[in-house]
Amino acid sequence: MRLLIKTLLLAFLSISISTAENKLNIYSGVFDHSDDGKRAGLIGIEYMNLSSIKDSFVGNIYPVSGVMITDDEAVYVYTGYQMNQKSDYITISPSFAVGYYDEGDGKDLGHEIEFKTQIQLLFEISSNSELGFSYNHISNASLGDKNPGANSYMFNFAKKF
Repeated sequence: MRLLIKTLLLAFLSISISTAENKLNIYSGVFDHSDDGKRAGLIGIEYMNLSSIKDSFVGNIYPVSGVMITDDEAVYVYTGYQMNQKSDYITISPSFAVGYYDEGDGKDLGHEIEFKTQIQLLFEISSNSELGFSYNHISNASLGDKNPGANSYMFNFAKKF
């Protein structure tokens, strides 16, 4: 499992170096903060390919992919789309992703396929760096026999390359 995690992290880093307009978001926080029994610390990394921005009826959207790991060795690898609403120094970014969840010694979310909805608030600290906060909900949309879901919050550092 640890080799898989290291490989995924290296893949995200190598992808970010290989294309022109990229953004990496490194985050840390609390996985499932509302479940006292299965609450865990988490770390993660997201890659955004900003050169793939597309206009849509809801605004500019672009692909986002990431991996999240908890203290209990649960791993969630995901991909989806994110949208940015930017004003001066503040960016609000809702996103939707689907991914594979391995519970490790952590919370059983009821299925390997999980969906993640997230809202992120970032504050520009330089022309290519942002600090912020995000909140997400992960759920299997009743694909499994149970669907307890997980609510998490994170502190973020994002950097454009």
